[in-house]
Amino acid sequence: MTSAPLTARAVARRELTQAIVDGARGQLAQVGPAQLSVRAVARELGMASSAVYRYFPSRDELLTELLVVIYGELADRLTAADAAVDRADLSGRWRTLARTLRSWARAAPHEYGLLYGSPVPGYAAPQATVAPAARVTLVLLTLMRVTDVHGPLTPRRPLPAGTHEQLADFRAAAGLELSDEATLRGLTAWGGLLGALTLELFGHLHRAVTDYDAHFELIIDRLDPTV
Repeated sequence: MTSAPLTARAVARRELTQAIVDGARGQLAQVGPAQLSVRAVARELGMASSAVYRYFPSRDELLTELLVVIYGELADRLTAADAAVDRADLSGRWRTLARTLRSWARAAPHEYGLLYGSPVPGYAAPQATVAPAARVTLVLLTLMRVTDVHGPLTPRRPLPAGTHEQLADFRAAAGLELSDEATLRGLTAWGGLLGALTLELFGHLHRAVTDYDAHFELIIDRLDPTV
């Protein structure tokens, strides 16, 4: 069954919503998330601020929309990059995911900062952002599920008391079937990858690293959770 065509009003609303989001992304690149302003976005678009507030009644609602959109785009980008690699080349898939994330982050450091940087003062991300954010992480953890199937990973050391229960709760919430070891390796690799990118993007490796490309390759080699 085909869906009914959108009315002219619905099309106009969708287009204006997209224009507001695009304007907010432009402002995000200029002033960062903490200084994002609905009024400034309205000025940029040549609109009355009251008109924009009808779509996004507050800065927080606009931030939430940005998070949902950007997480979704990043998840799509990672999924497409992973799909282009031989399914059996698990290490190659990991490297592709890591390089794709870095390429995106370097091209849009302000958007990386919104997703993975310091919390925006006064803003608490609502439940609506949880599923889009989880999609990004699940691309890597899905790779860990394949790694598990190829042969259970040998634990590197015994788990502390209570860790199994915590990991089991996490897997249940995420809908994943993974061993404890695969879960830990995936989460550790993800955390290490974000840490490495944060150090690079925000200048914390100044004078410590001269060849960032080579340094990143060393990092992802050591973080590789599939081996």
